[in-house]
Amino acid sequence: MGPDRVRALSITHQRESFALMDAEDRPVRPAMLWLDSRAGDQVDRVGTERIHELTGKPPNPTPALYKLHWLSENEPESLALTAHVADVHAYLVHRMTGEWVTSIASADPLGILDLAAGDYSDEILGGLGLDRSVLPRLVEPGTPLRGLRAEEAAELGLTTDVLVVAGSGDGQSAGLGAAVCGEGDAYLNIGTGLVSGCFGARFHPHTSYRAMSGAIPRTVSNEMFVGAGTFMVTWFLHEIAAGEPAGVVREDWWEQQARTVPAGAEGLFVVPYWNGQLTPTWDHRARGTMVGFGGVHTRAHIYRAILEGIAFELRWCLERAEEHFPAPVTEFVAMGGGARSDLWCQIFADVLQRPVVLAGHDEATALGVGILAAVGAGLFPGIPEAVAAMTRRGRRYDPDPGAAARYDDLFDAYGAIYPALRPVFPRIAEVAHV
Repeated sequence: MGPDRVRALSITHQRESFALMDAEDRPVRPAMLWLDSRAGDQVDRVGTERIHELTGKPPNPTPALYKLHWLSENEPESLALTAHVADVHAYLVHRMTGEWVTSIASADPLGILDLAAGDYSDEILGGLGLDRSVLPRLVEPGTPLRGLRAEEAAELGLTTDVLVVAGSGDGQSAGLGAAVCGEGDAYLNIGTGLVSGCFGARFHPHTSYRAMSGAIPRTVSNEMFVGAGTFMVTWFLHEIAAGEPAGVVREDWWEQQARTVPAGAEGLFVVPYWNGQLTPTWDHRARGTMVGFGGVHTRAHIYRAILEGIAFELRWCLERAEEHFPAPVTEFVAMGGGARSDLWCQIFADVLQRPVVLAGHDEATALGVGILAAVGAGLFPGIPEAVAAMTRRGRRYDPDPGAAARYDDLFDAYGAIYPALRPVFPRIAEVAHV
């Protein structure tokens, strides 16, 4: 497609990550990413029910809020030099247009917005000692901004007539690109971390999920978040896997080995807290565990147990969150790198006892902001019309009754592991200084 056919572009991005920029638009220090967990002490001291009530995000180290408190205590000189606190969307818009502006659905994951008001919380900013002047201007997703600057247009191979349109975070964009637009709809984004969001027409905070401002203005995405998705597959391939034949795709080969292992991996369970426990208990001191090893177990057992453990964890989240959702989840629309695994999608369907349907596009997240760009450029009268025209569904995985019954029994055992080990984790953190 030639550059003359491009009318508009929009941005989706990693959420919660942010940078501090000085008055010359230079970085003050390295950016802080969503999985940076150094602010655990700040979560314990600053995280309150009031913060949850305002933001919809139970206290945990992921939002930028707690890292900003960490910076205030440990690097006050960095904040003193800061002229702009920029989420990824704000940074990229500034590079492309020269304006410091971001969408509500991009800034909200930082944890400094009053979600119901759709604006920065003066109460939270006051606690940080942060002035609004260092924050980007907020607009609704799909808002037309301005054209590309000449230098950036040339670098991208586009023209200055291309309109930049406000986008949204990767999770909310994935839901939009999967046509998750009605109550009871949910997406399953099997990426580095696993995020499953249920559409909501109104904001109702609860500790069993985190609420995010939606890609459709004035809606919410109620998200269950497992901090280990394909991250766990990558970890296995780097640290445990061995012996694959030359020339094979390693993930595909290990999936075939896992198919030779029965459901339940012959009593081996993986509790996937390699990055802590997020929804529904928000235990940042929790540690990943493998339980049930015996002489029968091989690397293939570990691989299958990883896939099953992440599915079990999502079911554990769902059982606690669903009663607070606006409607029961009828099916999950899956996307992300992990959705390319037939075995994993079937495991999710069997464990969750809901159909798993693939999004019709491999890059549903990019499609979501493509929808916003199309609306911003005036190609459709509104988001519903754009969604109807631009989205579709792919392969469907229905629960297998026999496997689902087997996983019911296994899930009962899985659910007993974390409560039994939870008292141990603070002691591990204490003696290991982590």
